[in-house]
Parts: sequence; C-alpha cells; structure tokens
Amino acid sequence: MGEFTINSADFALHETLSAAPEMVVEIERLVATTQERLMPYFWVTGDDQETFEEAFTADPSITNATRVSEIDDTVLYRAEWTDNIEAIIYAYVEIGATILEATGTNEHWSLKMRFDDEETVAEFHEFCLKRDVEFELDRLYEQSQPMASSQYGLTPVQRETLVTAYEEGLFDVPQQTTMTELAASMGITQQTLSERLHHAHKSLIGHVLTVGQVGEGDDVDPNR
Repeated sequence: MGEFTINSADFALHETLSAAPEMVVEIERLVATTQERLMPYFWVTGDDQETFEEAFTADPSITNATRVSEIDDTVLYRAEWTDNIEAIIYAYVEIGATILEATGTNEHWSLKMRFDDEETVAEFHEFCLKRDVEFELDRLYEQSQPMASSQYGLTPVQRETLVTAYEEGLFDVPQQTTMTELAASMGITQQTLSERLHHAHKSLIGHVLTVGQVGEGDDVDPNR
C-alpha cells in the first residue's frame, strides 16, 4: 500500500480545480470500461458547482463527462480519463495498481494505492520521475487488516469527518468543540457537517450493528 501527494498541476482536473479552487473532488471508484479507458466516479463538494461543471466538461484530462446525481451541495459525476493522465493509465493497466482513495483540491491530490509488491511501487516511481510528475511518497506499508472505510461502509469523506469530530472532542462530555466551530475549521457549512455525520453514523450502524442486513445491493448513500 502506498500513500502519495501529487501536485494537482501534474495530475487530473488541474484546469477544473484552478477555475473552481474552493471545490473538493473525491474519486469514489474506478471502473475499467476497456483496457485503455478508465471511468472514475467523482463526488464533488462545494458552493461553486456551476463554475466547476462548466470547467469539468471542458477539462482535457477527462471526456464523456456525465452528471449522475446530486445530494445537497454534493454532485456525483461519471467520466473517462483521457491519455493525458498517463500516470493513472500506466498504474492501472501496465502494473496492475489499484487506486483505493483519491481526493483532489486546487493544490494537490492525495492518493492511496494498492501495489502487488515493492517492485511495482518502484516502477511507478520511476515512471513518474521520467515524466516530471512531482509527488511525495507519504507512506508505504503492508495492509494487515481490511480498510476501515470499506469494512464499515464508510467513504473517505465520512471517515475523515468522524475522525476529525472525535479528535476535536465533539463527542466528549462536555463537548470540547461545537458543530459551528468544527464546521468552520473544516471549511464546510454546519448543515453539511450535520449531514455527513448523520450518514456516517447510519453507515456504521448498518454495517456493524445490523450485520447481514446491509449488503452491496442495498440503497445506501455512499458519500455523506
């Protein structure tokens, strides 16, 4: 397993995130439609959806962009990577790496990827260096247990929200922070924070306390 930070200028959706710098993009999953075409699903959060969508549909790093659904201030899109995203195509097709999590902002992308062995990590590193893709290897480790997010039905956004709320003392008695303070520190509205916590709690209950009742085919909101 490897965790990387990549400059947004060297990765995906740079033009889009430059046009709408306050927006956050989270790749939900990656589907291979053909050997050369990879179709990710994007959860996009923020208050400038109109500007984002205009830039998104014209971004050279993707094609065939489609709006799938919308929940409050979050929109789900589907699109295909183009050949401009060489690092992703190489990682997925050539060396069999899997993108487990990817969150992008105007400044950088944070990636969590699964590699078969250290040799494929080195190959990916060398590939990026040869193409002047600037990135930092934040962490390299072997996965010893199931990922918490997928194990308990949480998306990366839900997990991050719960962990931040816990660390800041929202669940302490007495509380060490308020919903208003926590939302401000996370750069989101109090309503968005409330909705994320609600859906995260629902996912945890559905996957932990009612084991066997929530499955892959159930209609569970994967983002909030």
